[in-house]
Amino acid sequence: MKTYSFCVLFFSFFVSLVAQSPQDSLATIQQLKEVILSSARIDLPLKESSRTVQIITSEQLRNSGVLTTAEALQYVSGIDIRQRGVSGMQADLYIRGGSFDQTLLLIDGIKLEDAQTGHHTLNFLPPIEIIERIEVLKGPAARIFGQNAFTGAVNIVTKKEGIKGGKVTVRSGSFGQLHGEVSLQNSSKSGNYFAHYTRNTSEGYRFNTDFKNHTVFFKLGLFNQKKLPVAVLTSFSGREFGANGFYASPEAKDQYEETQASLIALQSKIQNGNWVLKPRVYWRRGQDHYVYIRNQPEIYENWHITHKAGAALDANFSSILGTTGMGIDISRVSIASNNLGNRSRQLATLFIEQRLSFWSQTIDITPGIALNTYTDFGTFAYPGMDFGIVLSSEWRLYGNIGYTYRIPTYTDLYYADRTTIGNENLKPEEAFSKELGFRFSGEDFQLFAAYFDRRAENLIDYVKTTEQALWEATNIQALMTSGFEVESSFAFEIGEQLQSIRVGYTHLNDDIERNNFGFSRYSINSLKHHFTMNVNSKISDRMGAFIGIKYAARDGFEAYTVWDVSFNWQLKSFVLTATMNNLLNRIYSETNLVPMPGRNGLVSLSYKF
Repeated sequence: MKTYSFCVLFFSFFVSLVAQSPQDSLATIQQLKEVILSSARIDLPLKESSRTVQIITSEQLRNSGVLTTAEALQYVSGIDIRQRGVSGMQADLYIRGGSFDQTLLLIDGIKLEDAQTGHHTLNFLPPIEIIERIEVLKGPAARIFGQNAFTGAVNIVTKKEGIKGGKVTVRSGSFGQLHGEVSLQNSSKSGNYFAHYTRNTSEGYRFNTDFKNHTVFFKLGLFNQKKLPVAVLTSFSGREFGANGFYASPEAKDQYEETQASLIALQSKIQNGNWVLKPRVYWRRGQDHYVYIRNQPEIYENWHITHKAGAALDANFSSILGTTGMGIDISRVSIASNNLGNRSRQLATLFIEQRLSFWSQTIDITPGIALNTYTDFGTFAYPGMDFGIVLSSEWRLYGNIGYTYRIPTYTDLYYADRTTIGNENLKPEEAFSKELGFRFSGEDFQLFAAYFDRRAENLIDYVKTTEQALWEATNIQALMTSGFEVESSFAFEIGEQLQSIRVGYTHLNDDIERNNFGFSRYSINSLKHHFTMNVNSKISDRMGAFIGIKYAARDGFEAYTVWDVSFNWQLKSFVLTATMNNLLNRIYSETNLVPMPGRNGLVSLSYKF
């Protein structure tokens, strides 16, 4: 409680301090205001958006010293990254109290939901080196993206252009970690490419937590000067890791898992008069091999292979009425599994929205609707509306309202083992969400605050009436979630060196309706209080430092505060980075009672050519 009080007091003091500080017109903050959001169906600058969107830039990723994108996301307030092990070895993504099945991951606008389970969502995260920015969209997004964007979405925008050259990095540190990566890139008038390979290994921070990971990423841009530019994106990630207590119960110490995540996509952006067209075709593949006892797969193992192949077309049209956004996404999803069976479905999403502006664009309203049809669940319609009021060149009031939903995963429907059984009669989860907020976009200072609430029905839980019965997936719960969040960013100079600070706080309150079942597997344990602070400091022309602080408190768990620090030193083409995670050696767990690593460090050396 003392830590929480300190965080609130510090945040209040920081906001008052910034409000009195001079403005220095620093480019870092200015660039954020000019970002054109690709996480929206209608392309808009960040400052004109009527949703809560947070941006993580490539520079912020680089300065933080984090190894993976999952680690970077945990510094964003309201984003609950529940890790199991070192470097986000296995991690789940939660936004505003939703589950890992209720959040959507996109890469360059390509939806990467997993029909088996949301546990594998973050397997598709690309390496930090090729990320241009991360767009975190909070709140209901079914009207924009369809299924799975129940509480929000994360869109990873990869780099499009780069100068000729490359980069080699080696890292070593605690728990026998040894990491290596190499990147190559080139750009010309006719095209460009990015190629990246990463290999990460560790002996593990405790028994049976060793891992071997590798990632290959390649992006090719062709005909950039033509009317029909083409971008080809390919990615493969393979993971092999000991999963001590990761699933089942904490006593299951010998679990083991191997996963694969593959993606191939072809897309373009065509501009013709008032029209902007964005066609794409894509294919994603996921593979999961789970073994209950690592060296004895004959006792119990699961094999799952999922595919999703689809084509999509987004379109924008500008007229005297404003901007019209429309599109269609058609795909086929399939799974081959020794536990869940061989199954498939076809689905289609059709959306349309219209942005209307009044009184010299002082007020804007964007109503829209998404129609979704499934061969196994039927057709659904989810309307919604955004609105914004420009109070001045720097202040904006915004809000949104709408319906959102999630159909059950194949695990929810068909999973079966000695203790658990799925339910083929499950209904989709549904929710009605509202949000009201404001945003201040100054030259060196930015601030937003938002209140939100969500009433969800038909939530899926695993329940039983007696201790001896099987856990069964059931639509039993209605849940009212409300909360608020506030975040500020401030850039200033000490001497001639750039400094920046970002502080955020999110509060959640869950009110769940009681049920008649005696036992429930998934209690509501979202982050009740979540405080984050990021400090990026340029000490000199060659030296920089990063401090990341996260305070988390959830019902049923002891609150904890984690400090991470990073220092970097540059000499010509070399960069030496030292990172220390969990500096205060805090004992805590984020999910399933899996203890997180204590104080641990990494040293990396990069050479750019």
